[in-house]
Amino acid sequence: MASRLRYLVLHCTATPEGREVTGDDIRRMHLSPVSQGGRGWKQVGYTDIIHLDGTVERLVDNNEDANVDPWEITNGAKGYNSVSRHITYAGGCDRSMNPKDTRTPAQLKAMEAYVKDFHRRFSGVRIIGHNEVAAKACPSFNVQEWLRSIGINQ
Repeated sequence: MASRLRYLVLHCTATPEGREVTGDDIRRMHLSPVSQGGRGWKQVGYTDIIHLDGTVERLVDNNEDANVDPWEITNGAKGYNSVSRHITYAGGCDRSMNPKDTRTPAQLKAMEAYVKDFHRRFSGVRIIGHNEVAAKACPSFNVQEWLRSIGINQ
């Protein structure tokens, strides 16, 4: 049974600045058994990934409506998955693996376009960072400040 979409959660891949992450990398990290270095999940954590060059890659299909159908659920934030859509950008750490906003100019442009389009279509859905619902640094920037800087007040 579908749940009403309540959140768009922004994430980072928690990888070093400048290192690309492919959809296949995400699938391997999330879906591989723990014994093989993965997380052993049944579904990846994100619907879309924003690559270093600003390209947006769809990882999990969805029907783009205001509901989260069971087949659309991704594992982005424990306790929020059935009511959220999750997107990530490649990066989020400096070369020493400390949290850092590493979004490239192309990623910033793509994320702004993605979020503005999402907000236009689903104005009642709250846009948050993963760090707003979990004790994590992800996505390594203050989402609410960034939203205000691009003209989204929620």
